[in-house]
Amino acid sequence: MWNATVEQHRHTVHAAILDATAALIADHGLAVTMSQIAAHVGIGRATLYKYFPDVQTIVSAWHERQVTDHLDQLTAVAAECGDPGERLRMVLDSYLRLSSTAAAAGHGGHGGAAAAQVAMTLHRASHMPAAHQRLHELVTAVIAGAADAGAVRTDVPPAELAAFCLHALAAAAALPQADSRERLLDVTWAGLLPLR
Repeated sequence: MWNATVEQHRHTVHAAILDATAALIADHGLAVTMSQIAAHVGIGRATLYKYFPDVQTIVSAWHERQVTDHLDQLTAVAAECGDPGERLRMVLDSYLRLSSTAAAAGHGGHGGAAAAQVAMTLHRASHMPAAHQRLHELVTAVIAGAADAGAVRTDVPPAELAAFCLHALAAAAALPQADSRERLLDVTWAGLLPLR
């Protein structure tokens, strides 16, 4: 029981550190210090250093948590719908929504060029290749199911169609206008439809 309690406490403090860092960056930009984070969480700096060596490591851990949460949400969306075509449409729509929310958070906050630099660094972080692989496998499987049901084209392998969708929707997510993103989602969807 003691080990479980200690582990739960560590998990709670770890999550609080990630949340505090995200909140401080949202409020003050990237010029956040370990002292500010510790004060915001309500722990000493020495305790904070037991969890993380620096702010960049905290930001990377926060980003990994966000990416994992988004992948879990997409997996849940894929499991919700029984119709293969509708499932694919829902997964693509959810991916675009999650991507555009993340893009808006990255570009709408403080820091300008510095924020863009951090975003580029995070997207090259060590946790990203596995996340990209998981995302690609999920979308490929959903496309394969839709192809088997006759809802999407079969002249292009599902893995290639998944790469097409993910690249197209990542570009669409960067657009600031919601109607532009929706149009490009429709264009992406049209590219998946069976040839007539």
